[in-house]
Amino acid sequence: MNTSSANITVVTSYRDSFVKAVAKNVTVVILAISIIYINANLIHTFRKHQIFFMNPRYILFIHLVVNDMIQLTLTVLLFLLSYIIYKINVSICCVLMLIALFTTENTPLNLACMAVECYIAVCLPLRHSQICTVRRTRMLIGLIWFVSVCSVLPDLFFTLATEPLNFFKSQVFCVRETIFMNPHLIRKRDFTYIAYLIVVCLTIAYTYFMIVFTAKSAKEGAKKAMNTILLHGFQLLLCMGAYVTPLLTPALKEWFPENYTDSLFACYIIVQILPRSISPIIYGVRDNTFRKYLRKQLLCKGNIQ
Repeated sequence: MNTSSANITVVTSYRDSFVKAVAKNVTVVILAISIIYINANLIHTFRKHQIFFMNPRYILFIHLVVNDMIQLTLTVLLFLLSYIIYKINVSICCVLMLIALFTTENTPLNLACMAVECYIAVCLPLRHSQICTVRRTRMLIGLIWFVSVCSVLPDLFFTLATEPLNFFKSQVFCVRETIFMNPHLIRKRDFTYIAYLIVVCLTIAYTYFMIVFTAKSAKEGAKKAMNTILLHGFQLLLCMGAYVTPLLTPALKEWFPENYTDSLFACYIIVQILPRSISPIIYGVRDNTFRKYLRKQLLCKGNIQ
């Protein structure tokens, strides 16, 4: 999955005017700071109250929030670097790109796990406490990172084995294709995208329809879980836009030759920024328990016993 913001913004043959570049960068920074501020409050609320530490649902949620903060920070940094200094050292680009790729691939996996947890809570309520334990949740988070690392690290190892040492001392425009440019790696990336797309989408769809079936018995909790899964699905749909971006970029260049960078900027906002603003809505606003503690914190009313 290409997570570099530069991948869907300025490219070698297309440069924005100074005014337009400033406007885009200011927009991105303001959106990023707003989302990071909200997410930081969610993390602080989670850390202050023991009730959240014992609930697998909130543990998965806060992992998603932390993961999104890291991912958003890196992609915005890459976005700004693409305008300010344009090219950076390959070694530095590799480090930034790897972390960005790890965190971006974590997001759909985390969403799928949260959907499964909702399914177990609604459809298998008597077994929920046995299946969804804190220990297993932490192991699941470790598995999410393991899958993402195993998906991305082969690109680095292959590049280290095939590229000369001078390549890692050179300056490049920091996108995935400029550091992991072997055709075999591009084909592997496309295969990985397809596999993620199929597995995660099937998981979301299965859990949603099973919860819909359960909701027919008029359980209020099931209906709320169904709405939560729908929001997860919408968030996942936006995140999956990163899978089709490499295929969409040539089409945008052909369809909008006069406004190529503008269309790519719109894709960046939709694919990279917008999905990170949905997590606070799902639990920070819709969840009664989290909302109660978060409101107390924001209104500076002290700790809840």
